[in-house]
Amino acid sequence: MEQHHKNHLDTTLESEIQVTITYQNKVIKLYLEDDEGNVPELEFNHEKLLHLIIVSEDLNEYFHLHPVQKNDQAFEIDIALTGHSYKAFVDIKPKRKNYTIKGISVPTGENIDTRQNMSTGLNIDEQGTKEINGVIVEFQHDSFETGKDINLNFNIKNAIAEPYLGALGHVVIIDEKAEKFIHVHPISNESTFFQTQFDNPGLYKLWAEFKFDGAVTVYPFVIKVF
Repeated sequence: MEQHHKNHLDTTLESEIQVTITYQNKVIKLYLEDDEGNVPELEFNHEKLLHLIIVSEDLNEYFHLHPVQKNDQAFEIDIALTGHSYKAFVDIKPKRKNYTIKGISVPTGENIDTRQNMSTGLNIDEQGTKEINGVIVEFQHDSFETGKDINLNFNIKNAIAEPYLGALGHVVIIDEKAEKFIHVHPISNESTFFQTQFDNPGLYKLWAEFKFDGAVTVYPFVIKVF
C-alpha cells in the first residue's frame, strides 16, 4: 500500500533512470532511458504514468502537467514558456529501478543569466488563509523544523474538494534555489491532511492543489524551515 505522505525525493539512492528534456516550438518532449540503455517500464502513480512539474527559477510560475506518451520512450506536451529560465521535475515510478527526482533545466533557447533569476525575493506568508476564485483555504501546520514529521492541514472553508488524481489534494514543495523537490499526498483518500519531512533548513515555496467544480485551483505559500 502506498504511503501517501511519503516524500518523493530520496537522495540516498543513485538514480538508474536518465531523463532528457527538449523544448521547441512550444512543445516539451521528454525521453527516458535506464542505466542499461533500455526504455524503463513505468507504473501508474496517482492515475498517471508521468507527472511533470515546471517552475520558473524565481518560483513565480508553476505548472503541474501530464505529458502524453507518444512511444515507449517519449512523452510530450504543449506549453508556452516565456521570458524566464525554468526547472522541470519529472515524477515517475519505474518498475525494478531506482529513481531520484532532480531539477532539470529546460532549454528554452533564451539567453538568460540564471543567476539573476534565482528566487532571492521570497516573502514568507504570515497569514495562513487565502481566497482564490472565491474559495477560502486555511493552511494550518506544525512548526517547520528539519528531521521531524510535519503535519500540514488545509481547511477548506466554503467548498468541497473533489477527487483529483486519486486524492483530495496534492502538495508540491520546492526550495528557493529550485533544487530540492517534495511531492506529498494526503494521509488518506478522504482528507486534506498531509505529512512530510524536511532534511534542510531554508525558504521553500509550497503549492497546494485542490479541485472544485471540475477545475483545479493552486494555493501557493512561502514557508521557512529551521
